[in-house]
Amino acid sequence: MTRFGYTLMTEQAGPSALVRHAAGAEQAGFDFEVISDHYSPWLSEQGHAPNAWAVLGAVTQVTGRVELMTYVTCPTMRYHPVLVAQQAATVQSLSHNRFTLGVGAGENLNEHVLGRGWPPVNLRHDMLVEAVDIIAALFDGGHVDYVGEHFQTDSAKLWDLPDTRVPIAAAVSGDRSVGRLAPLADHMIAVDPDAGLCRAWDGVARAESRKIGQFPISWDTDRDAAVARAHDQFRWALGGWKVNAELPGPSAFAAATRFVRPDDVAAHIPCGADVDAVVQAAAAYWEAGFTDLALIQVGGTHQDHFLAAARQELLPALRAAAPN
Repeated sequence: MTRFGYTLMTEQAGPSALVRHAAGAEQAGFDFEVISDHYSPWLSEQGHAPNAWAVLGAVTQVTGRVELMTYVTCPTMRYHPVLVAQQAATVQSLSHNRFTLGVGAGENLNEHVLGRGWPPVNLRHDMLVEAVDIIAALFDGGHVDYVGEHFQTDSAKLWDLPDTRVPIAAAVSGDRSVGRLAPLADHMIAVDPDAGLCRAWDGVARAESRKIGQFPISWDTDRDAAVARAHDQFRWALGGWKVNAELPGPSAFAAATRFVRPDDVAAHIPCGADVDAVVQAAAAYWEAGFTDLALIQVGGTHQDHFLAAARQELLPALRAAAPN
């Protein structure tokens, strides 16, 4: 059965608003909620970037049913993996075992702020594999000593292990990342409805896994306003992962997308109040083999109307159309 989630997008809303949206999304009937972990917005028009882990702590206290997930945390530069493990274990305990740790190789946008440069993708994958090894060892309990090429730990231990081990979901984009991460992670994260990616993951993964996707919509009864908002705040998404992982800041994304037209964005993002268009976009994911799909509503100040529509129209239509 396909499960539907809501995205707490830290790039487009402040911390208090995100906590309120989280409570509203649970009330609207979403099955899970994912949160982005950014130090910077993609575009200055989005205007926000609160700390995702602090927000998650608050979200655990205003929700009681929905599963929670980072989508995704990079455990290699801004955070050392031992700190990510500690944060994940704490959120798992606070949420009473509703949390999944989503990890990925990161973006220059968020990681360059430490002044350590931005490694090439093969090196980033090497770092991520080491980080997942350390995190998994800490989830096992006991003291962990680790000497790798990129990370070291000295007698690290999680003193507050949750009742249920934190599942790990890994973001992948191709055969190389699948081959390296599927044997280590519990679930798959990807943002493109790629059936080959799902098949590759299932061929390598340790056990039956969830495949968790995500796509944006700009819901509004005024379609012109929806298109304008999507172009203003989400045109960066058309660049694709290989470009988006490399650009260093909002000004770079603004320059890279200066020739993107509103019609270009509307061709890729459902805009307006067309339920069928949203279902069609979602269907590409479940037809590709995804089991879970998180929706992003574009615009931090346009969440309440979307959540009402999700409860009344969108979620019933999506569940009626999705495979059981």
